[in-house]
Amino acid sequence: MMGFVVAVDGPAGSGKGTITKLVGEKRNLVYIDTGAMYRCVTLDCINNNVDYTDIAGIEKVLDKIAIELKIEDGIQKVYLNGKDVSQEIREDKVNNLVSEYSAVKEVRDKITPMQQEMGKNQDIIMEGRDIGTVVFPNADVKIFLDCDVKERARRRYIQNQQKGINSTYEEILENIIKRERINSTREVAPFIKAEDAILIDSTNMTIEEVVNRVIEIIDKKKAN
Repeated sequence: MMGFVVAVDGPAGSGKGTITKLVGEKRNLVYIDTGAMYRCVTLDCINNNVDYTDIAGIEKVLDKIAIELKIEDGIQKVYLNGKDVSQEIREDKVNNLVSEYSAVKEVRDKITPMQQEMGKNQDIIMEGRDIGTVVFPNADVKIFLDCDVKERARRRYIQNQQKGINSTYEEILENIIKRERINSTREVAPFIKAEDAILIDSTNMTIEEVVNRVIEIIDKKKAN
């Protein structure tokens, strides 16, 4: 049985992760970061020297891959084949290639059913780039969180600095623009806004304002 599903889509640096975590806590929804799953596939392929053009090699990786998302002390931890890779999947080596691996049909065919399974028998808030269009097209609530690209790069730069990840603002901006081009033009599950998704532009909004707006939308849906 499917639980109550909130789908939050948006480009890199739009605040999806921060917003969905906070909303999940305030409305008792299980938070799921789908981007972490694609990052795990990317990291596993990198570790096994499998290029994103090597479909046969990718399929071998997918046959053995084990991805777990766990909440430990209130923080989501990401495990790849039994190892905590929460930090490693955010490094540049993954950032620079995750869009290429995510565009591979075989990868999405593997990950999408895993994501859909997570929506069974529990109320969730799931963030990604094709949640409202592909993973949960019938989600109870669909949010598209957008933001000016330069502001997104600035936010990601600050976030990386806080996590001890070394990257310049210019590198982040270039990477975001590149990923958006790949994600929006890929043949399989291209990154687009669902027609029935509610658009929230967070460029000039505080985190609290965005969280309150999303909660308002969720509460209104549940009341109807």
